[in-house]
Amino acid sequence: MTTDRTWRQSAAVYWQPPVLAMFFLGFSAGLPLLLVFSTLSAWLTEEGVSRTAIGFFGWVGITYSIKVLWAPVIDRLSIPLLTAYFGQRRSWMLLGQLGVIVGLLVMMGSKPTESLTALALAAVAVAFAASTQDVAIDAFRIESAIADYQGAMASTYVFGYRLAMLVAGAGSLYIADWLGWQMAYLSMAGLMLVGVVTVLWVAEPTRAKGEDADLLERRLSGTSKARATPSVRLRRWLAGAVVSPFVEFFKRNGSIALVILLFIAIYRISDIAMGIMANPFYLDIGFTKSEIASVGKVFGFFMTIFGSFIGGLLVVKYGIPRPLLAGAVMVAVTNLLFVQLAQVGADLSWLIVAISADNLGGGFSNAAFIAYLSSLTNRSYTATQYALFSSLMTLPGKFLSGFSGMVVDAAGYANFFLYTALMGIPAIMLAWWLWRREAGRSTLADDGICKDGS
Repeated sequence: MTTDRTWRQSAAVYWQPPVLAMFFLGFSAGLPLLLVFSTLSAWLTEEGVSRTAIGFFGWVGITYSIKVLWAPVIDRLSIPLLTAYFGQRRSWMLLGQLGVIVGLLVMMGSKPTESLTALALAAVAVAFAASTQDVAIDAFRIESAIADYQGAMASTYVFGYRLAMLVAGAGSLYIADWLGWQMAYLSMAGLMLVGVVTVLWVAEPTRAKGEDADLLERRLSGTSKARATPSVRLRRWLAGAVVSPFVEFFKRNGSIALVILLFIAIYRISDIAMGIMANPFYLDIGFTKSEIASVGKVFGFFMTIFGSFIGGLLVVKYGIPRPLLAGAVMVAVTNLLFVQLAQVGADLSWLIVAISADNLGGGFSNAAFIAYLSSLTNRSYTATQYALFSSLMTLPGKFLSGFSGMVVDAAGYANFFLYTALMGIPAIMLAWWLWRREAGRSTLADDGICKDGS
């Protein structure tokens, strides 16, 4: 639906303090990702590791996709000393950030040619700590502002996230060119202090728990509010932290709950599935690391920021469904440009075109999709429900990315990128269906108002 805000009022949302704070938290969330993904794949490629083995490293990212398994703990369990001082959300963010720093330092000391397994285990540890931080940040974001700000908060979050990816991508490649990979990873560990400082600066949000949620938990646990024995408290904790978030989601959405979850699972599948092979592709067709950093990272960064700003602005102005559909189309179609790049080879002009379109579409779709996922979340179960959504968002793509090296070896880069583009068609169809369904509901609501004479 269309809001009553003017364009100026819509843009002014970006200056609200909760919206601005998400830039720094987005930076903290985005920094570790490439260091266990495409930047790591570039390091492994230069060390002579096979493309098939590099493809299997894509499974490290599955840790991000199963974070829903420990999200209930993050949602409800207090950390001794830290939670009492910082609060539930800030304490878990801080713990995750410290874990990332330690993991990156271990990766820095690893040598791929001597112990690939040790490097893989360190990468998994970084991904686990980073995904823990993500769960806490997502809950913090949703609980820190009203629903009308979520589109803009998603946009500034993407801004910070993509800036961190620029640093972890282009910055790491530049440092690796000059000083080596160990120094690159040491520098990234130091930059994680941005997240630590931000956690110390922001205020803990007020957590809301409605009476309906409390009643649901007591019903599921089979206990009354008055009883408080240890076994009852345990049952109520399990019911509230683990069971209730899922029961509440299915109860609220009814017959289309599974359709929504399917849509979440496939929305970004074409984008994620191709990501692990991006840097090996650029290197294999003849681009230098500096060219990849300058065009693929730096130039692409500005296109991503522009795309995320436009996506967030359109969500504030027009609502979520239409930008969500446009984003699904852009994610799939832009993969076709990489098919052409694979045909022409190391042509810098085509690299600019492909990177520009891909990052514009990625930023736009991310802003719209994060706002959509936030709108699905009940604030009584923020961390667990959002972790479910974000886990589903990446799991299929991460799983398929593990086979990407095998597909490239068997069919070549051009066919691989064509396959990933075709993967986006189901997401486009479901986005269109959800848009039409929302439009139909809005029409019925408007008709009902007219019939009542209001």
